[in-house]
Amino acid sequence: MPNLRRDQAGWLLASSALSLAPHASHLPAAIGALCALLLAWRGMLVQRGGRLPPRALLALLTAGMAGLVVLEYRHILGKEPGIALLAGLLSLKLLETDSLRDARTAVLLGFFMQLGQFLYQQDMAIAALSLVGTLASIATLLALQGRPEPLALRGRAALRLILQALPLMLVLFVLFPRIQGPLWGLPADAYSAVSGLSDDMTPGDIARVSESAEIAFRATFQGPPPPPAERYWRGPVLTRFDGRTWRPGPGRQQDLPFYQPDGRAYAYTLTLEAHNQPWLLAMDFPGAVEGAIHGSDFRLLSREPVRSRLRLEIVAYPGTPVGLDEDPATLREALALPPGFNPRTLALGARLRAAAGHPDDIPALAIRHFRDSRLAYTLAPAPLGRDDVDRFLFDTRQGFCEHFAAAFVVTLRAAGVPARVVTGYQGGEINPVDGTLVVRQSDAHAWAEVWLEGRGWQRIDPTAASAPRRIDGGLAAALPGTARLPLLARSDLTWLRALRDRVDAVNNSWNQWVLGYNPARQRELLAGLGFGEPHWQSLVALLTGACALVMGGLSLWALRRVNAADAIDRDWARVCRRLAVAGHPRHAWEGPLDYARRLGQDAPDIAAGFAPIAADYARLRYGTAAGDSGLFKRFHHASRKFHPR
Repeated sequence: MPNLRRDQAGWLLASSALSLAPHASHLPAAIGALCALLLAWRGMLVQRGGRLPPRALLALLTAGMAGLVVLEYRHILGKEPGIALLAGLLSLKLLETDSLRDARTAVLLGFFMQLGQFLYQQDMAIAALSLVGTLASIATLLALQGRPEPLALRGRAALRLILQALPLMLVLFVLFPRIQGPLWGLPADAYSAVSGLSDDMTPGDIARVSESAEIAFRATFQGPPPPPAERYWRGPVLTRFDGRTWRPGPGRQQDLPFYQPDGRAYAYTLTLEAHNQPWLLAMDFPGAVEGAIHGSDFRLLSREPVRSRLRLEIVAYPGTPVGLDEDPATLREALALPPGFNPRTLALGARLRAAAGHPDDIPALAIRHFRDSRLAYTLAPAPLGRDDVDRFLFDTRQGFCEHFAAAFVVTLRAAGVPARVVTGYQGGEINPVDGTLVVRQSDAHAWAEVWLEGRGWQRIDPTAASAPRRIDGGLAAALPGTARLPLLARSDLTWLRALRDRVDAVNNSWNQWVLGYNPARQRELLAGLGFGEPHWQSLVALLTGACALVMGGLSLWALRRVNAADAIDRDWARVCRRLAVAGHPRHAWEGPLDYARRLGQDAPDIAAGFAPIAADYARLRYGTAAGDSGLFKRFHHASRKFHPR
C-alpha cells in the first residue's frame, strides 16, 4: 500500500486539527493538552520526515488515553466521555497513519468530530466552524487521490464539491421528517448542559444564574413592547419554606387560565431556549395558549419539559386581577413559617402588624423598613448562617434579589399577610438591530406576591426599594462596574454591546428559520405548497421524487459540462489531423515531444510552429500545470491557428 506524500500528510494533519479545535472549550484540560501534544508530534514528523512511533508505544498511549477519560468522567459511556475518547483516538490515529487507507479512516473520524460539535451547540458559529472543517476534510480526500496541487486550487475543488451538494442538502432539510428533541438522547447527559432556574431557591441561587450572559428566551411583540415595570416573566412560584430552602406548593392544572384576562393586551412571539423544565416563562398573565396548560399559581406550563427550542404565540394581560377567590388552603400555606427560625424577623412582623391600621397597609410599612435599613444590592453578598433572613435584614444588610424577596415574604407572613416568592426573569433588552426583546440568564430575578382581601395576589418587588434601577435598566444599570457582571451584559462597553446585538440578531434569524424549522413549520410549508397534511407515505414519495429530480439535474449538468482535459485532447487531436493531412502523421506510440523532435528533422519549417504547441500539451496533459488556465488558453488559441503548409 503506497505511503503518504508529504503534502498528503500535511492536509491530513490540518483537517484533523480543524476538526478537533472547536472541542477545546469543553474537553478536560488534560485531554485537550494531550491531543495538542500528539498533533504537534505528528506535525514535527511531517516537517522533518521522521519515522512513525512503534506500535507498542501507540498501544500504551491508547490505553493511557482511555484511562485518562475514565479518570476524568468516572465512566466511558455518554456524550462527554465519548467525544473526549474520539478526540484522543483521532490524535493517536495520525501517529500510525502512513497509508492511504489509514488516512481515509482518519478523515472519517474527523467528520465524526465535526458532527460532535452539534451535540453541544447548534448556533451559526458552530455551523461555520463545521463548514471550515468539512472543507478541509474534503480537500484532504482530494489530495489523497490526486497529484500535488497548490492550496488555492485544492480549496476551490473542495468548495465546488460542497456547492454541488447544496441542492440535495436543501431538499433533505425541507422534506426529511423533523424529529423534536436533542441530538444526543442518553438519559445520563442529554440535558446536562442546560442552564437556568431550578424549582427551588436558596440564598445565592439566583445570583449564580445571573452571572451567565446566555440567552434564556426572546420575545417579538406585534406592537410596542410593555414598559420595563411590566416585564415580569413568571417561573416557579415558591410557597413552602423550611427555614433555608423555598419550594413550590401543591397546585392544579388545566387547559384554560385560572382567571379572566382583562386590561391591555400584549401579543408577542416567545422563542424559548431549552431548559429541561416545564415552565414556559410567559409574561404575566397569559391567555389561553395552544399546546400549553395553566397552573393555579398562574404559571404557563408545557406538558413536557422544554428540551428543545420552543416557539409560542402568546397574548399577555399584565393588568388582570388574579386570585380574588383564592383557595383557603393555599392562603394557609402562604402564611406558614417553620418554627425556631429568624426570631428577629418574626418580631419585626409583629411590630408592623401592630403599627398598621389595616392589613393592606402592612406591605407598604415593610417596604419602608427595607428602604430605611439601607440594604445593599450586590452579586456577592456576605455568607449567611442558619437564620439567613435575620442575618440579611439586621447584620450583613447585603443581598441579591432572592434575599430581598425571601426576607420580605417572611416578614409579611410574620405580620399575618399571605405571601409567596416568585422566581423568573425581569426586564430584558430591546435589540436595536431586529427589534427583538432579548432576556438573558443575567435577567433572572425573584420577587414577592402578597394576597390582599378584595384585591387578590399583588406583585411587590422589594428589590426596587434598594435598587430601583434594577427594574428600569436591568442588572448592568443596578451594578455598574461589578467584576462578576457578565461581560456581554456590561453597559460601559458600548462597542461590545453593539457587536453583541448584531451577532444576536443574526443568531435569532438562524434560530427562527433553520433551528426553528420543526414539524409544525414543515407541515405549514407543505400545506402552503398544496400538499395538505401529508402522511409519512406521501412525504417519503415526495422526498424520493425531489431527490431523484435533483440528482438527475446534477447528472445532466455533469454530462454536459466541458471537461478541461477533454478540451485539451480535442485541440491536440485537431492539430494532429492537420499534420496528417499535410503528410506528417503521428505514430501511435509517439508522444508529443518525440513527435515534435521527429517533425523538426523531417519538416523544420512546420516544426517551428508546432514545437511550442507540443510542449504546452505535454505540460498540460502530463505535467504539473494541469490547472493553469493561462497556459490552457494559450494552447487553445495556438492550436486553432496552427495550419501546416
